[in-house]
Amino acid sequence: MSRAFIFPGQGSQFVGMGKDLAEAFPAAKDVFDEVDDVLGQKLSRLMFEGPESDLNLTENTQPALMAVSLAVMNVLSKEGGIRIEDYASYVAGHSLGEYSALAAVSSLELADTARLLKLRGQSMQAAVPVGQGAMAAILGLEYDDVKAIAKDVTGENNICEAANDNSPGQVVVSGHVAAVNPAIAMATENGAKRAVSLPVSAPFD
Repeated sequence: MSRAFIFPGQGSQFVGMGKDLAEAFPAAKDVFDEVDDVLGQKLSRLMFEGPESDLNLTENTQPALMAVSLAVMNVLSKEGGIRIEDYASYVAGHSLGEYSALAAVSSLELADTARLLKLRGQSMQAAVPVGQGAMAAILGLEYDDVKAIAKDVTGENNICEAANDNSPGQVVVSGHVAAVNPAIAMATENGAKRAVSLPVSAPFD
Protein backbone atom coordinates (compact mmCIF):
# COMPACT_ATOMS: atom_id res chain seq x y z
CA MET A 1 0.00 0.00 0.00
CA SER A 2 1.34 3.43 -0.98
CA ARG A 3 1.26 6.29 1.50
CA ALA A 4 1.35 10.03 0.85
CA PHE A 5 2.00 13.02 3.09
CA ILE A 6 -0.12 16.05 2.16
CA PHE A 7 0.75 19.49 3.52
CA PRO A 8 -1.80 22.29 4.04
CA GLY A 9 -2.06 25.73 2.47
CA GLN A 10 -3.39 29.10 3.59
CA GLY A 11 -6.63 29.13 5.51
CA SER A 12 -5.43 26.35 7.84
CA GLN A 13 -3.72 28.74 10.26
CA PHE A 14 -5.01 29.62 13.74
CA VAL A 15 -3.60 31.39 16.76
CA GLY A 16 -1.99 28.84 19.06
CA MET A 17 -0.90 26.46 16.32
CA GLY A 18 2.30 24.66 17.18
CA LYS A 19 2.42 25.93 20.77
CA ASP A 20 1.64 22.61 22.47
CA LEU A 21 4.02 20.85 20.10
CA ALA A 22 6.88 23.24 20.91
CA GLU A 23 6.29 22.89 24.64
CA ALA A 24 6.21 19.11 24.49
CA PHE A 25 9.02 18.36 22.04
CA PRO A 26 12.45 20.00 21.68
CA ALA A 27 12.51 18.74 18.08
CA ALA A 28 9.56 21.01 17.29
CA LYS A 29 11.00 23.99 19.17
CA ASP A 30 14.22 23.65 17.20
CA VAL A 31 12.31 24.18 13.96
CA PHE A 32 10.46 27.23 15.26
CA ASP A 33 13.67 28.73 16.65
CA GLU A 34 15.49 28.28 13.34
CA VAL A 35 12.68 29.91 11.37
CA ASP A 36 12.61 32.82 13.84
CA ASP A 37 16.36 33.31 13.47
CA VAL A 38 16.34 33.08 9.68
CA LEU A 39 13.50 35.58 9.27
CA GLY A 40 14.72 37.91 12.01
CA GLN A 41 11.29 38.00 13.64
CA LYS A 42 9.48 36.20 16.43
CA LEU A 43 7.18 34.37 14.07
CA SER A 44 6.65 31.62 16.64
CA ARG A 45 5.33 34.14 19.17
CA LEU A 46 2.90 35.43 16.56
CA MET A 47 1.79 31.87 15.86
CA PHE A 48 1.35 31.02 19.52
CA GLU A 49 -0.16 34.29 20.79
CA GLY A 50 -1.44 36.28 17.81
CA PRO A 51 -2.86 38.72 17.04
CA GLU A 52 -4.88 36.84 14.47
CA SER A 53 -4.90 39.81 12.09
CA ASP A 54 -1.09 39.70 11.84
CA LEU A 55 -0.96 35.91 11.55
CA ASN A 56 -3.42 36.12 8.64
CA LEU A 57 -1.12 38.44 6.68
CA THR A 58 0.11 36.20 3.90
CA GLU A 59 3.78 37.08 4.46
CA ASN A 60 3.40 35.59 7.95
CA THR A 61 0.89 32.84 7.21
CA GLN A 62 3.00 31.11 4.60
CA PRO A 63 6.23 30.59 6.59
CA ALA A 64 4.19 29.91 9.73
CA LEU A 65 2.25 27.02 8.23
CA MET A 66 5.44 25.61 6.74
CA ALA A 67 7.14 25.84 10.15
CA VAL A 68 4.34 23.88 11.83
CA SER A 69 4.41 21.24 9.11
CA LEU A 70 8.17 20.80 9.39
CA ALA A 71 7.99 20.80 13.20
CA VAL A 72 5.55 17.89 13.02
CA MET A 73 7.84 16.05 10.62
CA ASN A 74 10.86 16.64 12.86
CA VAL A 75 9.00 15.25 15.87
CA LEU A 76 7.87 12.20 13.89
CA SER A 77 11.44 11.59 12.81
CA LYS A 78 13.29 12.22 16.08
CA GLU A 79 10.68 11.02 18.56
CA GLY A 80 8.81 8.42 16.55
CA GLY A 81 11.52 7.08 14.30
CA ILE A 82 9.34 7.75 11.26
CA ARG A 83 11.48 8.82 8.31
CA ILE A 84 9.25 10.19 5.59
CA GLU A 85 11.44 8.75 2.83
CA ASP A 86 10.90 5.26 4.27
CA TYR A 87 7.25 5.68 5.25
CA ALA A 88 5.69 7.50 2.30
CA SER A 89 5.80 7.03 -1.46
CA TYR A 90 4.64 10.55 -2.26
CA VAL A 91 4.52 14.06 -0.82
CA ALA A 92 2.32 16.88 -2.04
CA GLY A 93 0.89 20.14 -0.80
CA HIS A 94 -1.85 22.63 -1.41
CA SER A 95 -0.39 25.93 -2.64
CA LEU A 96 2.35 26.89 -0.15
CA GLY A 97 2.17 23.29 1.08
CA GLU A 98 4.20 22.37 -2.00
CA TYR A 99 7.16 24.11 -0.36
CA SER A 100 6.57 22.26 2.90
CA ALA A 101 6.53 19.00 0.96
CA LEU A 102 9.83 19.82 -0.74
CA ALA A 103 11.42 20.76 2.58
CA ALA A 104 10.07 17.62 4.25
CA VAL A 105 12.04 15.44 1.83
CA SER A 106 15.12 17.72 2.01
CA SER A 107 14.81 19.03 -1.54
CA LEU A 108 14.87 22.45 0.11
CA GLU A 109 16.61 23.46 3.32
CA LEU A 110 14.38 24.72 6.13
CA ALA A 111 16.10 28.13 6.17
CA ASP A 112 15.77 28.59 2.40
CA THR A 113 12.12 27.52 2.50
CA ALA A 114 11.34 30.08 5.21
CA ARG A 115 13.00 32.87 3.21
CA LEU A 116 11.25 31.82 0.00
CA LEU A 117 7.82 31.76 1.61
CA LYS A 118 8.36 35.11 3.31
CA LEU A 119 9.27 36.65 -0.06
CA ARG A 120 6.44 34.79 -1.82
CA GLY A 121 3.95 36.07 0.71
CA GLN A 122 5.21 39.64 0.47
CA SER A 123 5.02 39.55 -3.31
CA MET A 124 1.51 38.13 -3.32
CA GLN A 125 0.34 40.70 -0.79
CA ALA A 126 1.86 43.54 -2.80
CA ALA A 127 -0.49 42.70 -5.67
CA VAL A 128 -3.60 43.62 -3.65
CA PRO A 129 -3.72 45.98 -0.64
CA VAL A 130 -4.84 44.43 2.65
CA GLY A 131 -8.60 44.65 3.03
CA GLN A 132 -9.47 44.80 -0.66
CA GLY A 133 -9.30 41.11 -1.52
CA ALA A 134 -11.07 38.03 -0.16
CA MET A 135 -11.65 34.33 -0.71
CA ALA A 136 -14.52 32.05 0.24
CA ALA A 137 -15.12 28.32 0.17
CA ILE A 138 -18.42 27.22 -1.36
CA LEU A 139 -19.52 23.74 -0.29
CA GLY A 140 -22.34 21.78 -1.84
CA LEU A 141 -22.39 23.35 -5.31
CA GLU A 142 -20.60 22.21 -8.44
CA TYR A 143 -17.92 24.19 -10.24
CA ASP A 144 -20.15 25.40 -13.08
CA ASP A 145 -22.75 26.66 -10.59
CA VAL A 146 -20.13 28.59 -8.62
CA LYS A 147 -18.60 29.93 -11.82
CA ALA A 148 -22.02 31.30 -12.82
CA ILE A 149 -22.47 32.93 -9.41
CA ALA A 150 -19.03 34.54 -9.65
CA LYS A 151 -19.91 35.93 -13.06
CA ASP A 152 -23.21 37.33 -11.75
CA VAL A 153 -21.56 39.27 -8.91
CA THR A 154 -18.64 40.58 -10.98
CA GLY A 155 -18.94 44.24 -11.90
CA GLU A 156 -16.85 46.81 -13.70
CA ASN A 157 -14.57 47.45 -10.72
CA ASN A 158 -15.19 44.37 -8.56
CA ILE A 159 -14.12 40.93 -9.74
CA CYS A 160 -14.97 37.48 -8.45
CA GLU A 161 -13.68 34.25 -9.98
CA ALA A 162 -14.10 30.54 -9.30
CA ALA A 163 -10.41 30.11 -8.46
CA ASN A 164 -9.95 26.63 -6.97
CA ASP A 165 -11.87 23.51 -7.93
CA ASN A 166 -10.80 21.56 -4.85
CA SER A 167 -13.14 18.60 -5.23
CA PRO A 168 -16.69 17.80 -6.36
CA GLY A 169 -18.86 20.06 -4.24
CA GLN A 170 -16.04 22.28 -2.95
CA VAL A 171 -15.05 25.35 -4.92
CA VAL A 172 -13.20 28.44 -3.74
CA VAL A 173 -13.98 31.91 -5.10
CA SER A 174 -11.46 34.73 -5.08
CA GLY A 175 -11.57 38.44 -5.84
CA HIS A 176 -12.56 41.80 -4.41
CA VAL A 177 -14.34 41.85 -1.05
CA ALA A 178 -17.22 43.77 -2.65
CA ALA A 179 -17.81 40.86 -5.04
CA VAL A 180 -16.90 37.86 -2.88
CA ASN A 181 -19.34 38.79 -0.10
CA PRO A 182 -22.34 38.88 -2.49
CA ALA A 183 -21.12 35.56 -3.93
CA ILE A 184 -21.31 34.03 -0.46
CA ALA A 185 -24.89 35.25 -0.05
CA MET A 186 -25.92 34.12 -3.53
CA ALA A 187 -24.36 30.68 -3.07
CA THR A 188 -26.33 30.21 0.15
CA GLU A 189 -29.52 31.27 -1.60
CA ASN A 190 -28.81 28.76 -4.35
CA GLY A 191 -28.47 25.75 -2.09
CA ALA A 192 -24.85 25.70 -0.92
CA LYS A 193 -24.43 23.66 2.27
CA ARG A 194 -21.91 26.22 3.51
CA ALA A 195 -20.31 29.36 2.13
CA VAL A 196 -17.59 30.75 4.37
CA SER A 197 -14.93 33.43 4.13
CA LEU A 198 -11.36 32.18 4.37
CA PRO A 199 -8.85 33.85 6.72
CA VAL A 200 -6.53 35.26 4.06
CA SER A 201 -5.29 38.81 3.48
CA ALA A 202 -5.38 38.74 -0.32
CA PRO A 203 -7.15 36.83 -3.10
CA PHE A 204 -5.23 33.94 -4.64
CA ASP A 205 -5.84 31.18 -7.15
